[in-house]
Amino acid sequence: MEEPEAAGAAAPPPGLRSLLPPREFLRSRKGQLLLAESVLSFIIFICYIASLAASFMMAPLLEFLLALLLFFAYASKLNEKFKGLYWPLMDFLRCVTAAIIYFAISIAAVSKYTDGASKAAGVFGFIATIVYAIDFYITFNDLVTFLKQGSSDSPEGRKSEDENSDSDSD
Repeated sequence: MEEPEAAGAAAPPPGLRSLLPPREFLRSRKGQLLLAESVLSFIIFICYIASLAASFMMAPLLEFLLALLLFFAYASKLNEKFKGLYWPLMDFLRCVTAAIIYFAISIAAVSKYTDGASKAAGVFGFIATIVYAIDFYITFNDLVTFLKQGSSDSPEGRKSEDENSDSDSD
């Protein structure tokens, strides 16, 4: 009777543990950036709820949800399962728009409102702008590498087809 208990103790417990992302993803640069974006967006959302600038709370909420969605999509490797979506481009556009929006609403929150929560949201917004800018810079480099690989393959294929054609249109 002791053997089944020992075998059961070695298996990971089911439940919430299965929802946690793998450690190798959390240690990766992408995992850390997405986690930082999610945490910062949530903090900014809470600050805007508590401030006089509550009209700005929708942008951090949407960015929090999108960062969380991509965090779990990359952690569960949905980007490898759904090849129809080009994940780096989607992530790049998300990061660029988030950096621009956070920069704009942070300037408005710091300059227009005088309460402490608005100022804190503005400061965290500037930090989030930097994190999103780092993320879109890294993602942009991945996009450029991908596009260079795609464009270098195409002309070679066309040249070989043109050289092998027997048309007399020259």
